[in-house]
Amino acid sequence: MVEMSEPAHLTDMALEIGIQRGNWGEGKSSVYLNIESKHCNKGGVAHGGLYTMMLDMALGGALVSILPKQEWCATTQLSISFISAARPDEKITASGNVVKRGKHVAHLEGEITTDSGRTIATATGTWAIWDHKPASMS
Repeated sequence: MVEMSEPAHLTDMALEIGIQRGNWGEGKSSVYLNIESKHCNKGGVAHGGLYTMMLDMALGGALVSILPKQEWCATTQLSISFISAARPDEKITASGNVVKRGKHVAHLEGEITTDSGRTIATATGTWAIWDHKPASMS
């Protein structure tokens, strides 16, 4: 029997920002955040770097949810289309799912939406997969 990975703990950086884990498992993952003024740029909307971080977390989490416990992965490419802007007092959710997993590479896709269903950003990405965790992670 292959022992599957457990949900990754959120990083201190994600926790400091206020990101929370949503769904996780079976090749899908989500994280969410209630936008506050501290998340916004000078234009008064949530910063694109925040969207990028959340999408990287959601897509990577989706892959980790199907990896055997001994395997490891890392983002090698992430492409994001910024479609709309989120504002303070809106809740946004970044979701990701595995499109295809090969032996050493996986392709993922995802999006950020508001609770009202408005699309904020979409993403596609590629992750490298190794058959073991780095020695520094053991």
